[in-house]
Amino acid sequence: MKALLYLNSYFLKYKWSMLFGILITIAAKVFSLFTPKLIGNLVDVISKYLLSDRSNLDQFKADLLFNISLLVAATLLAGLFTFFMRQTIINVSRYIEYDLKNEIYEQYQKLSLSFYKANRTGDLMSRISEDVSKVRMYVGPAIMYTMNMVTLFIVAFINMYNEAPSLTMYIIIPLPLLSLSIYYLSRLIHLRSTEVQQYLSTLSAFTQEAFSGIAILKSFAIEPWSNKEFQTLANTQRDKQLDLTKVQALFFPLMLLLIGFSNILVLYIGGQQYMDGTIQNFGTIVEFLIYVNMLTWPVATLGWVTSIIQQAEASQKRINDFLLVKPEINNPTNTPFTIKGAIRFDKVNFTYPDTNIQAIHNLSFSLEEGKTLAIIGKTGSGKSSILDLIARLYDPDSGTIYIDDQDISKVNLNDLRQQIGYVTQEAFLFSDTIKNNIRFGRLEASEDEIIEAAKTADLHNNISSFNKGYDTLLGERGVTLSGGQKQRMSIARSVVKNPTIFLLDDCLSAVDTKTEESILKSLKPIIAKRTTIIVSHRISSIKNADHILVIENGSVVQSGRHKDLVHSPGYYQLIYNEQYS
Repeated sequence: MKALLYLNSYFLKYKWSMLFGILITIAAKVFSLFTPKLIGNLVDVISKYLLSDRSNLDQFKADLLFNISLLVAATLLAGLFTFFMRQTIINVSRYIEYDLKNEIYEQYQKLSLSFYKANRTGDLMSRISEDVSKVRMYVGPAIMYTMNMVTLFIVAFINMYNEAPSLTMYIIIPLPLLSLSIYYLSRLIHLRSTEVQQYLSTLSAFTQEAFSGIAILKSFAIEPWSNKEFQTLANTQRDKQLDLTKVQALFFPLMLLLIGFSNILVLYIGGQQYMDGTIQNFGTIVEFLIYVNMLTWPVATLGWVTSIIQQAEASQKRINDFLLVKPEINNPTNTPFTIKGAIRFDKVNFTYPDTNIQAIHNLSFSLEEGKTLAIIGKTGSGKSSILDLIARLYDPDSGTIYIDDQDISKVNLNDLRQQIGYVTQEAFLFSDTIKNNIRFGRLEASEDEIIEAAKTADLHNNISSFNKGYDTLLGERGVTLSGGQKQRMSIARSVVKNPTIFLLDDCLSAVDTKTEESILKSLKPIIAKRTTIIVSHRISSIKNADHILVIENGSVVQSGRHKDLVHSPGYYQLIYNEQYS
């Protein structure tokens, strides 16, 4: 139960609603427990009349009507309070579910890229959906039924003991056996629930990857293999779930057996006590039978509630493990920071934590405000890593990165990223309209600004040809667009942001040379006013830069302007000759 202690803060937040719900629960059970006593009174009224000379019919009718009226009133009040009980406690569980999902989602936003590279998307989605749903069942139905059961047992035991103490003690004989059985089965349920939740995450992750890579599955015609793998995972998940269900299935028969045994005790011992005069009224035996059968449902649900609690604990432990992960990248200050645009690397070293591959080695360079720097090099040479470090998606292992002579690790992280327009190598688009995908760069951007950004990215004519224009709804990750259109939309998204620093990571690789020239021409007046770093494999994209760096194994091996580098033996000259031969 330690994992579930995390929810105490939420219970404290909704303490008054929860307390009100608990009070209503108690009231509902108290009124419902008037029923056995009133039915017992009715049986006594009827039995006394039948055993009498039946001369006082009017009194009999009056007593009968009085007890029936009380029974109807108690039942109506119990039903009314039960309605409010469910409305209160179940609503609180939904509020806690909402808050917990928001907390998990906020944690998603805080965690660094290295965390997402080390964890599968399906597993992360399972925590915010399946695991939170299990926890909600604990904070709602489990607590509600537990309060029902506790109140019912306490009130029923007091009423029964006052009526017939010795008979009551005989009836509770099965309870210790019940407690031991629950303890043993609860341990089994906890272990198997944990396995089920963990394996469900594996199944979700596989399914999510299959959906995301459906084009690859079809193009390689490996649907049979994918189906076979899914069936293997699904069969294992089924077996794990069946193992859990088999243990859970023991609860209800066990509960009913013990309750049935209690009924036999009531009839046998109660009958003997009535005959020897220990119990004066026959209605007491009927009352006890109703009490025992009223206890059947809460005792039967005890196993279900125990199962819910065990599953919730397993799920909350997974959620806690996730929420306790500390982000590697933190915002050091809330002091506003305005970027002018000067960038400087001072002996920077960086190794990817997930692969232990060193991407940047003792790198130093500087870029003046408003100038354009181009970076070229072989695949895996560390070009994109430089841009990731400037956007502070990672922190260097050693060395310092400066923005306007300020250590990047000590400035306001939110302000830093808001003033950087980063067009990544892989264009990512959301399942939304084209307009909203471009507006994602700056949510308050007007429609005219969106259109102007699209024109800058040489995308406006393509968008205009669509049936719904800028209101065209894209498929997941923009599957309805070509690779070049995706890249140009990413550029438009960055342009509409109006950043101080532009980071362009090989963002023109999917367009033809003519379109590339058109985009660069449109970007020229924008780039001229801002600090820009362009990463590319094409000489045509970087030849007009103020300065060019040639990177190899995370270090600078050549630097200079285009006109100088084409005449210097090395990688740049080699690429130039290949592309312009």
